[in-house]
Amino acid sequence: MANSAEKVRLTLQKENKGWKKWGPYLSERQWGTVREDYSGNGDAWNYITHEMARSKAYRWGEEGIGGFSDNKQHICLSFAFWNHKDKLLKERIFGLTNRESNHGEDAKEMYYYLDSTPTHSYMKMLYKYPQNPFPYEKLRQENGRRGKEEPEYELMDTGIFENDEYFDVFIEYAKADEEDVLMRVTVHNRGDKDAPITILPSIAFRNTWSWGYEAFNYKPMMNGLANRIIEVNHRKHGKFNFYFDNADELLFCENETNFKKLYGTSNTTAYPKDGINDYIVSGKKSNTVNPNHIGTKAAGKFTKMVKAGESVTIRCRFVNHTISEPFGGYDDLFDKRIREADEFYGEIQKDVKDKELLSIQRQSYAGMLWNKQFYYYNVYEWLKGDPAQPEPAHGRKWGRNSGWKHLYAANLISMPDKWEYPWFAAWDLAFHCIPLARVDADFAKRQLEILLREYYMHPNGQIPAYEWNFSDVNPPVHAWATWKVYEIDREQNDGEGDVEFLEKIFHKLLLNFTWWVNQRDETGNNIFGGGFLGLDNIGVFDRSSPMPFGGKLEQADATGWMAMYTLNMLRISVEISLKQPVYQDMASKFFEHFLHIAGAMEAMGDKNSTISLWDEDDQFYYDVIHIPNGQSILLKIRSIVGLIPLFAVEILDPQMLDKMPVFKRRVEWVLANRPDLARLISRWFESGKGENRLLSILRGHRMKMILKRVLDDQEFLSDYGVRALSKFHEEHPYKFYINGEVLQVDYTPGEALTDIMGGNSNWRGPIWFPLNYLIFDSLMKFHAYYGDDYEVEYPTNSGNLTTIDEAAMGIADRLINIFRKDKNDRRAAFGDDAKLQNDPHFKDHILFYEYFHGDNGRGCGAAHQTGWTGLVAELILKTSQARAKSAINPKQDPQLIIDKG
Repeated sequence: MANSAEKVRLTLQKENKGWKKWGPYLSERQWGTVREDYSGNGDAWNYITHEMARSKAYRWGEEGIGGFSDNKQHICLSFAFWNHKDKLLKERIFGLTNRESNHGEDAKEMYYYLDSTPTHSYMKMLYKYPQNPFPYEKLRQENGRRGKEEPEYELMDTGIFENDEYFDVFIEYAKADEEDVLMRVTVHNRGDKDAPITILPSIAFRNTWSWGYEAFNYKPMMNGLANRIIEVNHRKHGKFNFYFDNADELLFCENETNFKKLYGTSNTTAYPKDGINDYIVSGKKSNTVNPNHIGTKAAGKFTKMVKAGESVTIRCRFVNHTISEPFGGYDDLFDKRIREADEFYGEIQKDVKDKELLSIQRQSYAGMLWNKQFYYYNVYEWLKGDPAQPEPAHGRKWGRNSGWKHLYAANLISMPDKWEYPWFAAWDLAFHCIPLARVDADFAKRQLEILLREYYMHPNGQIPAYEWNFSDVNPPVHAWATWKVYEIDREQNDGEGDVEFLEKIFHKLLLNFTWWVNQRDETGNNIFGGGFLGLDNIGVFDRSSPMPFGGKLEQADATGWMAMYTLNMLRISVEISLKQPVYQDMASKFFEHFLHIAGAMEAMGDKNSTISLWDEDDQFYYDVIHIPNGQSILLKIRSIVGLIPLFAVEILDPQMLDKMPVFKRRVEWVLANRPDLARLISRWFESGKGENRLLSILRGHRMKMILKRVLDDQEFLSDYGVRALSKFHEEHPYKFYINGEVLQVDYTPGEALTDIMGGNSNWRGPIWFPLNYLIFDSLMKFHAYYGDDYEVEYPTNSGNLTTIDEAAMGIADRLINIFRKDKNDRRAAFGDDAKLQNDPHFKDHILFYEYFHGDNGRGCGAAHQTGWTGLVAELILKTSQARAKSAINPKQDPQLIIDKG
């Protein structure tokens, strides 16, 4: 990568300079989170509601629209707006709770992340704010009325944007220096009538003083000077000035709870947290904001009449020193930072030639970088309660997360979606690191290290899953992600890999691997369970709960994940061995463990067992239930569960092996003396393309059978990627009979129709990016071994034979086509929404949804889950690079031709 200005700043960050100290680290929803829940029944959604949020001081974090803060979230900047018709300020993103919506929690706003550099030297987002009253109750009532068979009722469905009576609010940040932040808001009136708007650039201290841990004199303070400056004093950060360019007035209150409003008890301050809201909206001019212009929460007020079709701009600056002309050269600085962002991405995207793909990819990177958040959660303090607060309910000591008292999170973490999932999820985070590594490899490496630190990972080696239940189990993809990040970082550093990073992660992953072996292989036969493993709604039962008839579940996906885990650990140990030969013993250990798992997947290991995870009749992998009467039953659901063994694939080249004589001798001894295990994988002594050696659970025949289903458009292959459930089950639902009851699995291409795992997401048919990316990655490895001589039928039954990598590229194209315009100038992700498809102020802004409809590619679930859907950026890069090298033509697949007309 060329030494652009942004690249230089990233280099300085390695030297502990502060270009990343300030960034988009606020949550978009702090209310309704486990951290803030001090109820006796664990009802996080109702302990603090959206209505309460404006009046309740938070214990563990802050939220805001376009939020920006220091890396410990002590000083928090954000924006509030008022359209002069709503009954409350628009200070936070609105959405419905898990119980209020027919498909679980859901943000009901329109906003987009448009740009960001990794140091946040420049950032841009768009918030669409209606000029008419925001339809809060209409959204609640209609979603509450609808059942699971009906679609979610979205803000667009209310008609609020139909007559263009809304504002496009563009929020931008540009850093003049490490602690000098320029803020610019440009408001466009898209309607045909003049309309008023009040804009409130806001600042607040995260409340650290109300809980009994800090002396009163530690409380920070702000004070205002005329209508121009807020002086900010914080003991951890020193002094800052917050400059406003011609604000109407400055408003101050305290970031403390309005106990009188919420609970009918006395307030600790005359000007609680909702004081500015009441001052603006209710007109209570005399008693809701502090007339002395001091407080711990403040805002500059700008009221503008925006003419029809025109725009207004307001300017602010937050800086750690005094400037006589804070707005001199202001717009020039923004222009400079935008040019630098273009230079930075110009290098990263140099292999991508299509302008539309460039835009999609850059917006996906923006979403990845905007979704950073300071995540703070000390479970020990949370369980016992705070000295200055009432003691929590007694049962809390044995309730949620009570086995994780060691967990003390206080880090910048990549979130899946800062509204729907404003907390880390272990396997989501692993996938985030792949595209993040392209723009900021150090940050990606840090993310993987965090989850494995002593204050996250359980002493028994378990990685915490997510805050609703840290003890739940996510797939073990962290070794895979570690290797992918290492490869990307090595590529960007001219072939020099960070082996120290690999070794550091490897030691911690050994603990986690041992936890899996000890806790999830109950019988010691190398067949694994694990519960839902991130795949909610995929099966007949809630796989995280005991079987209803006392049986035991052995899982094809858990076992496939563990086979993949062993190969990932093998590959890492081999790489380290090239510099530290002692690691050859670890390579041998994982090689042999892989063989034992491969053997167990064919036969259970029990001499009396006649059933394996592989079904010869269907030529597919299934879960197996062992019931108390000794019977074993294959759960013949053709789901992504049966594709996961495909991921257990690794290639070693002989030149590398020649540098590892100890490992090589051990491998050859095992294969010579355990032919029962050797036959389960591609023969070690049969070289592939370039003399490579292949390690894979899938032998030639099984791989062909799995790929036949993957590439069959009547089963897994959709026009937009690989479905999570075979479409075979649309006409042939799977039925399981128990105690006179029929449990049924149907193909459900969109939102979930069941309540398993809460029913707020669905693996019964839709397209999910992370597993699609793993399929793509695995197929490329198979091709690297077999070369162009090995052909598959793509699509199945089409008569079209193609190489494995061409099939992989075809799948990647289908995934990219979710976002890319088709020949009718429509994006599949937008579904049938005419406004999103056609309106010039909507159609080129991309939403990166949680998952996608299995038949038409429509976006479903969380609308800003760039976390793992951001993998589209890597697919765009990989396909562009591959086609530049080998001239693979996407027109080989007639369904994928993009007619620009």
